[in-house]
Amino acid sequence: MSTSSSKPFSLPLLFLVLLLTAGVRSDDASDLCPRVSDGPSCPINCFRPDPVCGADGVTYWCGCIEAACAGVAVAKLGFCQVGSGGTGLVSGQAFLLVHIVWLILLGFSVLCGFL
Repeated sequence: MSTSSSKPFSLPLLFLVLLLTAGVRSDDASDLCPRVSDGPSCPINCFRPDPVCGADGVTYWCGCIEAACAGVAVAKLGFCQVGSGGTGLVSGQAFLLVHIVWLILLGFSVLCGFL
């Protein structure tokens, strides 16, 4: 008699366990980056660009590990939209432009004998 009374109890319990594990699995699927088991080693050396867009609106060129080093969740794979309202002080493109102009001015000053 005890087996017939335990079957009605075990079926809802099995259904509940399956429902909870499906919910956990769907939360992991929403994570865009695979989890790093041993933790990221910061700073990282990036040999191949794999850009991701962080939740702060900044594009991280070395991918998920660089975003993890910055402590930022990944919003989407790929580049961030220009003008997405990132929290960085200066956008990466403007920062790159400043360096290019500086190198051109430095090169001309060396060629002309100013330095």
